[in-house]
Amino acid sequence: MVSGLINANPVVYERKERRVRTAPFSADEYAVEPIDQQEIFDHIRDIKDPEHPYSLEELKVVTEDAIEVDDKHSHVRVTFTPTVEHCSMATVIGLCLRVKLMRSLPSRYKVDIRIAPGTHATEAAVNKQLNDKERVAAALENPNLLDMVDECLAPTYA
Repeated sequence: MVSGLINANPVVYERKERRVRTAPFSADEYAVEPIDQQEIFDHIRDIKDPEHPYSLEELKVVTEDAIEVDDKHSHVRVTFTPTVEHCSMATVIGLCLRVKLMRSLPSRYKVDIRIAPGTHATEAAVNKQLNDKERVAAALENPNLLDMVDECLAPTYA
């Protein structure tokens, strides 16, 4: 048993089977195929939890149903659910989601990352941090934090 963790024994769920897409994802700014909910989920499902050897999908931190895509207006919203109400890693998880999508989506997309309402003690503060460009940029200038984010994202680039 790992000590010092907020949620030392999280519930682990079975992964969904991957669906075959008719057109592969393209970060091309002028891609003809619209980006959809499934495509966004496929990009974020394998992000590793910062505290556990499980993906965000396996912990049900992210689900396909909690993703909204408005391709016409180039807007994506991902709502995630921390495993516990006092999750100290909620901001890091949200930062991982944001960075993954910033690196994957065409630059025309606006991305909102949110905690599911009522699922975290400091939901408003975390949402504000995750959607403030200056705070995100400052966080990514911290080499230790950037290393942590890159480690969580590493399985998604394999």
